[in-house]
Amino acid sequence: MSTVPSPSAGWYPDPSGSGALRWWDGVRWTEHVAPGPSQQAAFNSAAYAPARRRPLPAETPLYTVWIWLVAILPLVSTLLVFLLHPQPAFRLDETGRNVVIGDPLALLGGPMYFVVVGIGWLLTAAGIVFSWLDYRELVHRGVERPFHWAWSFLGIVYPIGRSVVIRGVAGGRGLAPMWVSIGVYVAALAVSMIWSILLVSQILGSIATNVPAGA
Repeated sequence: MSTVPSPSAGWYPDPSGSGALRWWDGVRWTEHVAPGPSQQAAFNSAAYAPARRRPLPAETPLYTVWIWLVAILPLVSTLLVFLLHPQPAFRLDETGRNVVIGDPLALLGGPMYFVVVGIGWLLTAAGIVFSWLDYRELVHRGVERPFHWAWSFLGIVYPIGRSVVIRGVAGGRGLAPMWVSIGVYVAALAVSMIWSILLVSQILGSIATNVPAGA
């Protein structure tokens, strides 16, 4: 009468149905167990999943003066364009036959152009500093891993990311800076379009007045 050979030593599914692996020494089951494939996958997922942020107490203030300054600065920067009054860089002479080149800088708005650019850079730097101050204040208020202030180099990204993180730890509240920033962005775009239309109309009108009658 033949006998069924015992399986060789190794890890096999636990006969108790625990889902783990148990060591078979070639003769009997031992007390040594190891996580099964499904248990190991769950362990790996838990090990590499980002830690959840601790919820904020309901009384914790969610906004700072710095985040509101960050939100409105883009509109202030856009309004600076109304300080510029570009002019055509050419005109016709008295005979209407020759084109006389004027001041090329006039096409940019004159020396005021450099003033506007300088103020624009200062406002951009201020927005980065304000984002850092807001980030620091959130840390002091107990927010774990706030949205990093360095994203402010990409403009509107910081107030949006900041609002999403705060919403996650404040029970759905804290999105106001995001909506304000989006509204300011749309308003700044509209202001830029209006200025461009006025500029084109001004330049075309200036050209028309320099064309001699009957030309």
